[in-house]
Amino acid sequence: MSAIPRLQPLRHVETARLDVAYFEAGPADGQPVLLLHGFPYDIHSYVDVAPLLAESGFRVIVPFLRGHGETRFLSTSEPRAGQRAALGYDVVELMDALGIPRAILAGYDWGGRAACVVAALHPERVTALVAVNGYLVQDVGASMQPLAPELEAGFWYFFYFLTERGRLGLAGDPRGIARVIWRRNSPDWAFGEAELDRAAEAFENPDYVDVVIHSYRHRLGHADGAPEYARLEARLAQLPSIGVPTITLDGLADGNFPARDAAAAGARFTGPHEHRRVPHAGHDLPQEAPEAFADAVRRAAELGNARAILEPDVTAAASARS
Repeated sequence: MSAIPRLQPLRHVETARLDVAYFEAGPADGQPVLLLHGFPYDIHSYVDVAPLLAESGFRVIVPFLRGHGETRFLSTSEPRAGQRAALGYDVVELMDALGIPRAILAGYDWGGRAACVVAALHPERVTALVAVNGYLVQDVGASMQPLAPELEAGFWYFFYFLTERGRLGLAGDPRGIARVIWRRNSPDWAFGEAELDRAAEAFENPDYVDVVIHSYRHRLGHADGAPEYARLEARLAQLPSIGVPTITLDGLADGNFPARDAAAAGARFTGPHEHRRVPHAGHDLPQEAPEAFADAVRRAAELGNARAILEPDVTAAASARS
């Protein structure tokens, strides 16, 4: 039996806070696209997407998020924060470290949130956006408003992680928790033990538990944010709109996020926007429907490049930052 495919070899780059481990493919002078993974997943959500985009001429960068895989904090005193502002600013600092003034940002779950944060707060750094489940900047102020019971049931781990029991459970069996979440998130996805084992390697990061627990406690108002992100969090609390060209995707087999129509999905996107509903795809959409995800990135590039032609001052402002 052949070995399961992997994104390797990994490269490393130091940002202001992290030693980021990432995979890169495609021509060095290609249009940059950052592919951002979610929780509880890893960079191999893009194991089929990355080569498709590299073959299309993109410079593809797939980083491990903070607390995952080989990515490490540079300082023992750095807060192991998992809040929305931290995830987003990690992307900006990664782009700075790699000398990338603007990029297409594409992601789902935590990665989609990070991409939305950057697109909302630093649109001059974003050529275009691809976001599974649409606008993912959390409304922390409304976090105590209940959802429908059938949706709350799928988010059991949000509340589990508020407790010490949940923290111990995640520390003791992160793979087992991931398995349960994957099954609920993607009921049509027949993933195997090898896929789960490959992703679970990323959960061995020494900061995984702290980052994950803080993320869910912060989003539900049960943990303060790290002070260095206070200004960014204040801006995000206003739920800023996103004006960069955007493709949103909903999987028609997502166990937690019912697919919407284009009007609902585009409510907070003020720039060019297209919405796609992907049959048989669940929450880990790039791994479950790689061709559809790669096609969305290609289309986002077309929209972004068209905007750059029409608004050359936007491109010039971004280039001046590099």
